[in-house]
Amino acid sequence: MPPTGRQQRGRNPRGEGNRLREEIIAATLRLLDELGGDQALSLRAVARDIEVAATSVYLHFPDRDALVLAALERCHQDLMLAVQRAETAAEGPVARLRAGTLTLGTWAHDHPGLYKVLHESTLNQRADMRFKEELALTTTAAVRRCMDAGLAPRDDAAVVALDLRAAVHGAVSMRVNQPDLPWPPLEEQVDRLLTKLVGVAPEDSADPRSAAGR
Repeated sequence: MPPTGRQQRGRNPRGEGNRLREEIIAATLRLLDELGGDQALSLRAVARDIEVAATSVYLHFPDRDALVLAALERCHQDLMLAVQRAETAAEGPVARLRAGTLTLGTWAHDHPGLYKVLHESTLNQRADMRFKEELALTTTAAVRRCMDAGLAPRDDAAVVALDLRAAVHGAVSMRVNQPDLPWPPLEEQVDRLLTKLVGVAPEDSADPRSAAGR
């Protein structure tokens, strides 16, 4: 997850360019989350944030889009690790699918600005974000495990996973953009989506029988 606090940084010893690159990415994620969009971000603003010369940022990233893309890819990698940890800690296919889905919703709630840049910014129209395909593959695998365990009707797992992702993204986007609506608990909404779109029973997330399908 992106850092939430600012740290005063000292001068990097010679040869520690990777350290500066990591600081640039961390600052970019923090600023994107605050801005909720990439248009207002500049390489100079990132340089000011970590108190280095703008030329130091240009040495690592040729333009703003390259910097934002690198930051978003890192953000997505961290998110996928969180999903993986949540799934691993759950017992059984349904619980694993539910845990991963809830992790996505919780992350978006905690980082609404980054969610908007990652999924709703104009950068999506002009840049290749192929790294987001990992989420599709992860969700499809989780849905297929439920089907293979006999806990969901047999169907095309990729199509069902796409329906689920579309519904979850819609719910998340509305929560981010219309936070004042009388939203039900995210857990309840996710359970309804899993039941209607995947065909699993919510109680299977805690059913000892589901552990056999892990």
